[in-house]
Amino acid sequence: MTIKSPLLSRPAAVEAGGADSGVAAHYGEPLREQRALAAGTAVVDLSHRGVVTVSGPDRLSWLNTLSSQQLTSLAPGQSTELLLLSVQGRIEFDARVVDDGATTWLIVEAAEAAPLAEWLNEMKFMLRVEIADVSADWAVLGSTHRIPEWAALQVWEDPWPHVGAGGYSYAVVGEGAHPGLERPWFEYLVPADELVATVGDRALAGTMASEALRIAAWRPRWGAETDDKTIPHELDLLRTAVHLAKGCYKGQETIARVHNLGHPPRRLVFLQLDGSQHTLPAAGSEVRAGERKVGAVTSVAQHYEMGPVALAVIKRSVAPDEVLTVVDGDEPYSAAQEVIVAPDAGQVVGRQTGFLRGTR
Repeated sequence: MTIKSPLLSRPAAVEAGGADSGVAAHYGEPLREQRALAAGTAVVDLSHRGVVTVSGPDRLSWLNTLSSQQLTSLAPGQSTELLLLSVQGRIEFDARVVDDGATTWLIVEAAEAAPLAEWLNEMKFMLRVEIADVSADWAVLGSTHRIPEWAALQVWEDPWPHVGAGGYSYAVVGEGAHPGLERPWFEYLVPADELVATVGDRALAGTMASEALRIAAWRPRWGAETDDKTIPHELDLLRTAVHLAKGCYKGQETIARVHNLGHPPRRLVFLQLDGSQHTLPAAGSEVRAGERKVGAVTSVAQHYEMGPVALAVIKRSVAPDEVLTVVDGDEPYSAAQEVIVAPDAGQVVGRQTGFLRGTR
C-alpha cells in the first residue's frame, strides 16, 4: 500500500503516479520548481523511497561479498552505490549506500525495499548482521546542494558522474564534460514524523522537477531504465556502481566477460525531442530508425532550458548519427540522438583506440 506524504497537503500539490505515487509531481508550477531545485533554493519530497538498514559488525564485509561494489573500507559518512545481480549479471537491485559507523543505510526505490530486505535476510546465514525495512519510519528529501541546517542528518551524496575507484566510463564524453556535473545530488534521511518540521517553510519542488534534472544528467534509474535483461554496462553504471577489481560476487563473470571481451547488446541514449507538438510521449514508447524498432523510451520530461527530453535504451548497432523517431500510439516525435554509452563499449582487453575512457 502506498503511503501518502503529509507534504501532499501543501497548496496546489498534485500527486505523482507510477513509481512516484505518494508524493507530489508538482505544486502548481513545474518549470519554476525545476529552476528552483536546480538553483538549490527548493528541495524535493522523496518520502516514498524505500529505506533498508543493515547493522552488525559483519555488515560491510557481508555486503561486499554479495554486491558489485567494494565496501570493506567504506568510511562513516562516505557515499557509494551498489548493485545486486543475477547469475547472468542482470540488475536485480540498485541501492544508494551510506554508512554511519554502526549501520549501513540502503536507499532504494519504493518497489525494491520489501523484496531487498527479504532477499538479504535469506542470505545472512550465521553472520552478525541484522536487516530491517524501515521505510515507514524514515523519509527522504532531495536537493542539488548541501543544506547547512541539515548537517546533523544522514546524507547520501550521489557519486554520479564521477568514475569511482575500480570503475570505468562507457560514455563518449570525458568526465570533465559530462552533463551530470551540472546536477550535484544529495538525499537526506529524515525521521518520518519529523518530515514536515524539517522542511519548514522551505520551497518544495515535485518529482517532475527532479526527474527532468536526472534525465538531463544522463542518470539511470532502477525501474525506469532497467528491465529484467539489463546489465550494468548498458547504462554506464560501471562508473559508479561496479568495482572491476574486487573479489567474487554473483554476476561477476558476466561483468568481466562483457567488459573485457564483448559488447553490451544495448546502450543508453539521450534524446532531444521535437517540441512542436506541445505534448510528451509516454515512457515505453517505441524508438524507431526508419521503420525499424530499435528500442524504447525509458524516461521523459520537460526540461526548463532544453524543452522535451528523454532517455532511451536502444540496440548497440544503431549508428550514432542515425535520425530516430519516437512513436507513441499514432503520434511520431522526431528525436535527435546524443550518445551516452559508446557503440563500441566493452571489449577492453587489447583496446588501443576508441571512445572509452578509464579511471583518471
